[in-house]
Amino acid sequence: MQTLLEKATAAVLEAGEIIREAYNKPKKIKHKGRIDLVTETDLAVENFLKVKLSELLPDSSFLAEETSGNAELIDRTWIIDPLDGTTNFAHGLPMIATSVALWNEGQVQIGIVNLPILNEVFVAVRGGGAFMNGEQIHVSDCDSLEESLIATGFPYAIEEHVDFITDALSRVLVNTQGVRRPGAAAFDLAYTACGKYEGYYENALKPWDMAAGWLLVEEAGGRVTEYKEDEFNLYSPAILATNSRIHEKLRSLIIPEG
Repeated sequence: MQTLLEKATAAVLEAGEIIREAYNKPKKIKHKGRIDLVTETDLAVENFLKVKLSELLPDSSFLAEETSGNAELIDRTWIIDPLDGTTNFAHGLPMIATSVALWNEGQVQIGIVNLPILNEVFVAVRGGGAFMNGEQIHVSDCDSLEESLIATGFPYAIEEHVDFITDALSRVLVNTQGVRRPGAAAFDLAYTACGKYEGYYENALKPWDMAAGWLLVEEAGGRVTEYKEDEFNLYSPAILATNSRIHEKLRSLIIPEG
C-alpha cells in the first residue's frame, strides 16, 4: 500500500498542475444546480486521474464526482473529487483541493488531499499515520471549546438545511473561539487532521467529499462520527470530525439534548 500511495500521490500532484495552470485564466462554468458549479478543469482533472490511477490498478473502478453515475463502492474503487471547492476556484480563491481515496476490503485504505494553490499535500495509508508535505501530522491537543476553532460548510441544497444550519451555528459561534467556512470539505478535514482546526461538521456531503479526509483525521489521532450516532460511513447524512478531545462537547452544541 505504501508504494501504491507514493505512485498515486505523484499522479495527484501532476493533476494539480492542471488546476494551477487554469487558476488565473478565464473559466468555462456550467451549473449543475442553482449554486452547484462545474468547470472544464473539474472534468479535465477527473479524466486525467482516471487514466493515471487505472494504470496503477488496472482492474480498479471509480466513484468520482463528475462521472459517477450509479457507481457503487466495491473492492479496489478509487473515490475522486477532482476539484473540491469549485466555487472558490471560479472566484479565484485558493481554498481548493483534489481528494483521492482507495476503497478496499470495506475500508478507505489510502487517502490523498492536495491543495495545489497552497502547495500542501496530505497523505495517509491505513495504519501508517498521516503526513503533510512529508512530515507526520497530528490533531490538536486542545480540550477547551472556548479555545477551539471550528470549521463548517453549507450544502448546495441550502434551502433544505438552512434552519438546522443557522440554529446549530448560533450555538457553535457563541461557545467557541470562532467558526470558519472555507467551502471545501477535503480542505477542512485535512486542516482538522493537522491541528489547525479542533473540529469540523457539515451536512449532506458525498463520498468523494469525505473519503480521503476521513482517513487523514483518524490516522492523525482524531475521531469521525455522525452527529447523533457514533458510527460513520461514506453515505452518512452528516459528518462530525474532531481532535477527539472536544468531540462530545461539539456534538452537544450541534444536536442539543432535549
